Amino acid sequence: MSQDPSPQADSSPDAAAQDLAWMARIKQGDTEALRELIEAHQHRVVGTVAKMLGDDCDAEDIAQQVFIRVWRSAARYEPTAKFTTWLFKITRNLVFNELRRRKRHPAHSLDAAAEDDRPMQAPDPSTKAPDDSLLNEEMQAAIQKAIEELPEIQRMAIVLRRYDDIPYEDIGEILGLSVPAVKSVLFRARTELREKLKRYLDT
Repeated sequence: MSQDPSPQADSSPDAAAQDLAWMARIKQGDTEALRELIEAHQHRVVGTVAKMLGDDCDAEDIAQQVFIRVWRSAARYEPTAKFTTWLFKITRNLVFNELRRRKRHPAHSLDAAAEDDRPMQAPDPSTKAPDDSLLNEEMQAAIQKAIEELPEIQRMAIVLRRYDDIPYEDIGEILGLSVPAVKSVLFRARTELREKLKRYLDT
């Protein structure tokens, strides 16, 4: 799967203040505020879930569940941390639940099997070298596969850091880890990814 990186987090004071203003209105049952908040954050949530699961369709469903949880939990929300940190905690919980459900009930999709069984397309003899876009697509697919094979904590840490550009302190809040533990998890994840992607990195 090729997924564009999520936009970097907007950590400006204005953005943080806007999140708090939306949540104050959502606490009062304001559905328009919820719609505005979803529009502001859904792309990042969907992108993060897709990177974690390797599945765009499920990512849309789980992102919807994330914002349903935001709506239902709004009355209990207290701004003791950034709103985005709280949002990604909810995302983490739902993604980890889905990953564990998949381990218990592995799906054998006929569509996926058919896709895996497709014959390799013969190269055009008039083309001397693979197209750069195809090489890039292959590498992106290899990166996604390598990320999917990481343990879930490592996977979440690398996705939050690489694609969402979230600071170590916030990743620690999201995953319930100290900053040194986050750095250790990221070091192990990057080491494993480098090993898995060695053939691309050495070229």
